[in-house]
Amino acid sequence: MLTRKQHELLMFIDRHLRDTGFSPSFEEMKAALALKSKSGIHRLITALEERGFLRRRAHRARALEVIRLPENLAPRAKNAARAPEAPLGPNVIRGPFGTHAPTRPAPEAEDNASVTLPLFGRIAAGVPIEALRDNGASVAVPASLLGTGEHYALEVAGDSMVDAGILDGDTVIIHRAETAENGAIVVALVDENEVTLKRIRRRGNSIALEPANPRHETRIFGPDRVKVQGRLVGLLRRY
Repeated sequence: MLTRKQHELLMFIDRHLRDTGFSPSFEEMKAALALKSKSGIHRLITALEERGFLRRRAHRARALEVIRLPENLAPRAKNAARAPEAPLGPNVIRGPFGTHAPTRPAPEAEDNASVTLPLFGRIAAGVPIEALRDNGASVAVPASLLGTGEHYALEVAGDSMVDAGILDGDTVIIHRAETAENGAIVVALVDENEVTLKRIRRRGNSIALEPANPRHETRIFGPDRVKVQGRLVGLLRRY
């Protein structure tokens, strides 16, 4: 699952390679995506590399190679005509959360009962990635993991929270909330566009989103750029 910008960049690079035989420049990519700086393009390319869509050839300028396209796109011949691309869906977690509030079992059944929670797609524990609501998807969760309030589940993509015991492919249980204590692991909405799972730290007038993997960097934002959408309360893993 890709963010809207990641998808746009991947398709632009693929079209450019097919039309010209070489990859576009960073300036061309920045203009095509209407971004203000090349640093945004660097982040998008890194994210596409990590997810196995792109490869950079070492020691060569403008040497990007498309490894694969999103699974919902049929393979094309090199010079085949391209069908119009379908519009992308929303790129933040949307409600209606209230209609999915779990029903609590009777106290005597609490230990063995399970509750069905809505599964709202995949969330990045690496470079932020959009979490799209997956209509109809759900997951059964032990009732003992839940407290009061509304909850939902997300599948983790990436490795930036491994030192907190959160691995790629895990399912995290999130208590819907708009605030969280300093140091909590939260679902954070960045710039009204992308969501990510990180530890939140408030430092004066800034907000830091910290990974739990030394290979990933802490990102710092102004207070108006980050909104808490939930707090981690549990984790499920299949072996």
